[in-house]
Amino acid sequence: MNIAENINKKKLTQKVFSLLLLLITLIVIVFIFGIIIYLIIKGGSALTWEFLTQKPSGGMKEGGISTVIIGTLYLVLGTLIFSLPIGILAAIYLNEYARKNRLTRIIRLSIVNMAGVPSVVFGLFGLGFFVIFLNFGRSIIAGSLTLALLILPTIITSTEEALKSVPDTYRHASLALGATKWQTIIKIILPRAMPGIITGAVLGIGRAAGETAPILFTAAAFFQPNLPKSVFSQVMALPYHLYVMVTQVADAPDDKKWGTALVLLLIVLFFASIATAIRTRARLRKKE
Repeated sequence: MNIAENINKKKLTQKVFSLLLLLITLIVIVFIFGIIIYLIIKGGSALTWEFLTQKPSGGMKEGGISTVIIGTLYLVLGTLIFSLPIGILAAIYLNEYARKNRLTRIIRLSIVNMAGVPSVVFGLFGLGFFVIFLNFGRSIIAGSLTLALLILPTIITSTEEALKSVPDTYRHASLALGATKWQTIIKIILPRAMPGIITGAVLGIGRAAGETAPILFTAAAFFQPNLPKSVFSQVMALPYHLYVMVTQVADAPDDKKWGTALVLLLIVLFFASIATAIRTRARLRKKE
């Protein structure tokens, strides 16, 4: 009877915790959908063709946000160009080449701690190093490099975890067939770790696209309706543009404020959807 009672108690405890986790998950989902629906209700009326294709004008009270959207995409693209190769190569070194000693433990601890550093600190570092010391000025390249540093810990950590998830039997079999270690990594390990790598990149994109503090110090222009001429030009970006409209522009139309916030959310969801499709396709190929 004692054994049966213990089994029943364990089953009951498991059911309680499962229901509790399900309830918490549902609450989070409800909040997320609530935010999305609220933004659609408040800003959906602003999403017209003119709003998406026209330049801001009239002190940002009129016109649209076309150059703001393109500026945001410039920053995101530049961030990925700098962060992805460095992050993936660093993760490959830490997981495949580096020895497990005190130095690598310190490096991993530093990477984890960097992920918790406030974004404003990265912005101040970018201002001091990229803008002033390297003399890039407030520009796309300075903002992209700063955002790349911001999301680098996320990409390194997620890529390393993805590499660890690949069974060692793949490595041993490839090496036994005569492949070099680098060939094994490129042709065997990376394709199977790609879903996790893409997930890390998506998390990085989501954070980079929505950050205000780093680009405030390094790249964002208060009002620049024309597109930038080079990577050394300032650029308007959605997070900072939204901040300016809410705090600096008197009597800015509410629908334009909410519409800008909705567009920023849709851009992040767009990148996430593309990454989800790529990740799903990669997983299906792995099963074949």
